[in-house]
Amino acid sequence: MRWFDLTPSHPLGHEAAHHAGVAPSPLEMRAFAGGEHKMRPLVSVRGQDVFVFSALHAGPDGSVNDALMRLLLFLACCRRNGAARVVAICPWLPYMRKDRQTKARDPVNAAEVACLLEAAGADCVVTAEVHNLAAFQNGFRCTTVHLDGCRLFAGEILRRAGEAPLAVISPDGGGVKRAELLREAVEQMGNREVGFGFLEKRRSSGVVSGELFAGDVAGKSVWIVDDMIDSGGTLLRAALACRARGAAEVHLLATHLLDPAVVDRLADPAVDTLTVTDSARQPEEGPRVRLLSLAPLFGHAAARLHAGDAIGPLLDPTAPPDDLSQPR
Repeated sequence: MRWFDLTPSHPLGHEAAHHAGVAPSPLEMRAFAGGEHKMRPLVSVRGQDVFVFSALHAGPDGSVNDALMRLLLFLACCRRNGAARVVAICPWLPYMRKDRQTKARDPVNAAEVACLLEAAGADCVVTAEVHNLAAFQNGFRCTTVHLDGCRLFAGEILRRAGEAPLAVISPDGGGVKRAELLREAVEQMGNREVGFGFLEKRRSSGVVSGELFAGDVAGKSVWIVDDMIDSGGTLLRAALACRARGAAEVHLLATHLLDPAVVDRLADPAVDTLTVTDSARQPEEGPRVRLLSLAPLFGHAAARLHAGDAIGPLLDPTAPPDDLSQPR
């Protein structure tokens, strides 16, 4: 088993390798004056199970497109040099929000990225909390592994909620299934009743509308969950709606944070805390900002893939709570 980390500035790759029970293998990374790059493994990959970690969000290492191009070229390099299997581990997978045509002549970027990864030689793509799970699974012909934050977030809610009545809310109709799965996980892990609701949201030409609110949040500790935070407007809108309906506390949860500046935009009296994972940009932690690590989840998933074991137990909210806390 070989593990290559294409994003050394992001600690998640090395930490996940630690939980997988393997040390990252050396590689050469060169940037040329014209903007081109060269990357190659410095150890043999022939006959090996090769896991390639790449954080594909924009950051100090370049744009989303820079990171995606490096990943594609490195996957192809490993395939060309005899790797038995090539697995791409991408905590956040870009272009997944554009998964269908909504206007005439629209692209379907999610499907095109899937084609690119497969053409580069990926036998398997591992990611977390995609925008549309059905579109992700249907867009690939190679094996896909989708990891979610239900178990992680459910544990966080139960650690912090105390005895207050709980409610899990989706900030829009598209995230109802995600919120419902989290609600079920909290109920199973905590053996307690959890309320549920969602806020109507329609977007046209950049204008958001919709006032329908379903669910009872009065006097409750409310946890609003989404897959990602880009501008922060969707979550703040939902937080204000919950406060207007009598919520005692409002906490925001999201797997992917794409812009740390959003933390300041969400510093509103309506929001008690914000919790995100280290899948993309990592905010500075503080009394109102919590950071959870996906390293154990990705590391154990890679180890299970290498051994041919099932991934499902990692996502089971009824599994022992310390399964993902220790390296293999």
